[in-house]
Amino acid sequence: MADQAYQQVADQADQVPGQVDRQALDEVVTFTSDLIRIDTTNRGGGDCRERPAAEYAAEQLAGAGLEPVLLERTPGRTNVVARLEGTDPSADALLVHGHLDVVPAQAEDWSVHPFSGEIRDGVVWGRGAVDMKNMDAMILAVVRRWARAGIRPRRDIVIAFTADEEASAADGSGFLADEHPGLFEGCTEGVSESGAFTFHDGQGNELYPIAAGERGTAWLKLTARGRAGHGSKTNRENAIMRLSQAVLDIGAHPWPLRLTPTVKAALRELAALYGIDTIDGRPLDVDDESFDADALVERLGRAAGLVEPTLRNSSNPTMLDAGYKINVIPGEATAYIDGRYLPGTEDEFRATLDKLTGPDVDWEFHHREVALQAPVDSALFAAMRSAVEEFAPAGRVVPFCMPGGTDAKQFSRLGITGYGFAPLKLPEGFDYWSLFHGVDERVPVDALHFGVRVLDRFLRTA
Repeated sequence: MADQAYQQVADQADQVPGQVDRQALDEVVTFTSDLIRIDTTNRGGGDCRERPAAEYAAEQLAGAGLEPVLLERTPGRTNVVARLEGTDPSADALLVHGHLDVVPAQAEDWSVHPFSGEIRDGVVWGRGAVDMKNMDAMILAVVRRWARAGIRPRRDIVIAFTADEEASAADGSGFLADEHPGLFEGCTEGVSESGAFTFHDGQGNELYPIAAGERGTAWLKLTARGRAGHGSKTNRENAIMRLSQAVLDIGAHPWPLRLTPTVKAALRELAALYGIDTIDGRPLDVDDESFDADALVERLGRAAGLVEPTLRNSSNPTMLDAGYKINVIPGEATAYIDGRYLPGTEDEFRATLDKLTGPDVDWEFHHREVALQAPVDSALFAAMRSAVEEFAPAGRVVPFCMPGGTDAKQFSRLGITGYGFAPLKLPEGFDYWSLFHGVDERVPVDALHFGVRVLDRFLRTA
């Protein structure tokens, strides 16, 4: 299914410096395409079946001499775990993980069928090409290349392909962390999706943001109760009115600025990159209580997108459910809020929700997961930075905090510090973030080749 543009990219790949062989470069494309063709749509509520993709991944791992185990909490919701032994038994193990499920896609909205895995114009198309079957394919290609070359990493590497990341993770990483912690013995750090991709700032700079933190997940259910009655009569205890006011207040709430260590580090590096050393006529000091982060962000141009979503907590109304007939005032109304909170702010988030909902609306967590913070001065972060810079010498690595969340939240229960590192070199104008859960999701073949080279270099030296 390779087209002429893909063949040209593959031929050029042989000329790029690096230790990765041609077979690994071909395999990462094949694996990405094959995994996309396995429909693992997660519609929530348990409506998903990852087992065919898990069996495919396990087959590739077994072909690399590993002994993968398949684990399920619910039939068909399959996870794969394998351990690759390192050369230094005293070293801590490293977890490398990716999820197998994807969000739904409406075929009629796409230029190609979302589960075709088609390769067109040097690009692999389909749901999961970015989130995150591309990274799954990179992991498989790297370990199989090591098997051919007789390479062993310094530290043990635990590979996990998970189910259910696009919902609650209860059948995936949550199940693994709670029921099979022994498989992750010795793991102190982990890497997964959403980091080390090319971010073009519009000023000629290539940034490579590596995630060293995640906002916490606070999906909320609001319930307002009142007095049911006839729609024609005055009713001061209208549940819909009570709910509507709470939803409006929550959605419009101006959350205060809260700078985490990761965001501070990002602001420092971006300010240095753009030569910004003063804010409002004062020396730039992100640790100063009077530091105006918003003023700095306004001067960062397109790069502001790397930090602006994580300067504050957020609360966005997403669903409403009330009533059953136009002339009946219901006695109950519900709404759902997608809330996200920064590391160290959960107590503040809870107190704010109590205030915004008031006495007539109850709220509870529909789903909650912790916020994460990872050090940016660690040896692992330095190894990720070095691997990216080897193959993108003109690029600039910067830390950032993810506005959303990943399976790293569940694995943190085991004491594993998580980073976002799924390297891709992307062309100018390729809107990577918009393709997450978006229409016409796709990934360039040469971006996959770059990812394999960087991941290989990183995992061999971490």
